[in-house]
Amino acid sequence: MRNIQVEAYEGVPRDVVTVGNDYPAGYVLPGHSHKRSQCLYASTGVLTVTTDEGSWVVPPRRASWIPGGIAHEVRMGGPTSTRSAYIHPDIAMAVGLPTRCTVINVSPLLHELLCAAVDVPAEYTRGGRDDHLMQLIVEEIAGMPELPLNAPLPHDPRLARLCLALLQAPTLEADIDAMAQQAGMSRRSFTRMFRAQTGMSFGHWRQQACLLAALTRLAQGQSVTRVAMELGYSSPSAFTVAFRRALGAAPSEYLA
Repeated sequence: MRNIQVEAYEGVPRDVVTVGNDYPAGYVLPGHSHKRSQCLYASTGVLTVTTDEGSWVVPPRRASWIPGGIAHEVRMGGPTSTRSAYIHPDIAMAVGLPTRCTVINVSPLLHELLCAAVDVPAEYTRGGRDDHLMQLIVEEIAGMPELPLNAPLPHDPRLARLCLALLQAPTLEADIDAMAQQAGMSRRSFTRMFRAQTGMSFGHWRQQACLLAALTRLAQGQSVTRVAMELGYSSPSAFTVAFRRALGAAPSEYLA
């Protein structure tokens, strides 16, 4: 396992620092934060990034954008290789990068740039080829579209606790009345508060949690049929329809 600690590079007098790491399946980076903003790219494997605001799943050839100062945990869904670009917050702000966590697409160009950049020395020559490479990485990240691969967490401790438990064992069979009862709330109060704090209905959030879990399980090699049944879909075809509606492609096409 290669595990380079970025803390050693936080103070490097360059706008962008890149690091590559390899992790075994199931490895967890406990909650931590960086001064710099991070583009965390999964060149292989699936990542799950969790903060106090929600959970994001990062399939292969996608990346997580994590603004500086946000505490986050990273869980590896399988053997994972990452390539990270750590960008000074002023530079991230100047090019309009998000101020919240998100998942972004990774173009073939950005893939090649990030893979090449990990071999660049930390204190590369300003104005030279390596400096231009880093600048291009920032511009390319700024041009990547965001992907709907997160399940936001409500702020209310009762709702957050229930949502975290559901993320650990997601199922479409999770009943809204049972959830409201566990939270000690009426159904009406539960649904109103849930939408106000997450921006979506509980049914939509439940579906999103199941799709995020499906991405991790499919990337680990589980069959569509097994994933569909374990998550509570009525059939593999119903799961495929829901997956395509949410992510724009069938499961096999999306992961390819």
